[in-house]
Amino acid sequence: MIIAVSGKGGVGKSTISSLMIRQLVESKKSPVLAVDADPNSNLGYYLDVDYPAGTAVSDLRDDEFKKNPAGISKVDWLNMKMQECIFETDKGFDLLVMGRPEGPGCYCAVNNLLRDFLKKISRQYPFVVIDNEAGMEHLSRRTNNEIDVLFIVAEPTNISFLAAENIKKTAERLPIKIIKKYLLVNKYQNENIKNIDGLDMIGYIRYNKNIPDNFYANNSEIKNDIQDILLKSGIL
Repeated sequence: MIIAVSGKGGVGKSTISSLMIRQLVESKKSPVLAVDADPNSNLGYYLDVDYPAGTAVSDLRDDEFKKNPAGISKVDWLNMKMQECIFETDKGFDLLVMGRPEGPGCYCAVNNLLRDFLKKISRQYPFVVIDNEAGMEHLSRRTNNEIDVLFIVAEPTNISFLAAENIKKTAERLPIKIIKKYLLVNKYQNENIKNIDGLDMIGYIRYNKNIPDNFYANNSEIKNDIQDILLKSGIL
């Protein structure tokens, strides 16, 4: 099952992604593949993982095609290099950091292979959780998998709900099948929740100024909120 978490910057996507991963591991759903697709690459911090520098997928540039040893095809060589980008842990999850998006030193050719690689590697994990950047367009360049559940995270403000609605519309235009998509409200304090057509509100994370921000922290209210959301969405 592939779970994607999206939303405008600063709404708590990485925190929520890490808490979902924690709940899946505690619910005996491991191994989980945690995919950090946000250019800020903070998911490892929230999972209390010291991810080695220089091993993100974006560190694979087009010149990697020229480095394949004799007897190994370029495709097989890139697949080997991508496999090396997966940081294995003993905590019930592995971490794959995508890194910076295309730009100077573009790895466009690597992206083409990455789509097939992610589809193949995802079959090795019962659950894949993708912490997305604010936009969704990069998913069509980096994966051809269907998304089983998309959580669009918003804070209880008008501007955040507007951003969530725009993300929903963008997701609907992507050439990727999204089976279920939900609005998830973070930092909730009994505010009125705006209805967004075509986007059911699956639940909320209550505001707590002491919310844990790493994998080992524990907060019973937040944990219950995450568990309820995963249950209601059919993930658990």
